[in-house]
Amino acid sequence: MRVKGGSTTRQRRKAMKRRVEGSWGTRHTSFKIAHQTFIQAQEYAYRDRKNKKRDFRKLWIARINAACRPLDITYSQLINGLKKQNVAINRKMLSELAISQPDEFKLIVEVAKQAKTAK
Repeated sequence: MRVKGGSTTRQRRKAMKRRVEGSWGTRHTSFKIAHQTFIQAQEYAYRDRKNKKRDFRKLWIARINAACRPLDITYSQLINGLKKQNVAINRKMLSELAISQPDEFKLIVEVAKQAKTAK
């Protein structure tokens, strides 16, 4: 005897459609297209979780460099000086200091400059 399983299939398909609810056109109405959309969205989500870290690091570096330039030092010189002085501070914190507490950032730059002159 054949089992139709209509309610189970319908529930599974409705659940898939709910996952792609905001999509345009047949991407949220047709099960087959909705499923493809969902799979692609998951791939993008996985990829972009990695890219997000890359993008933030680029942003922090750009902010630090922009804050360094008026203080007569480049980003690479700052990082090199901090490493020579054994100052362990990450780029996220340096960026936040440069934005919210420029005086504290200036002190850190002075520490890095001392390493440059103490060759």
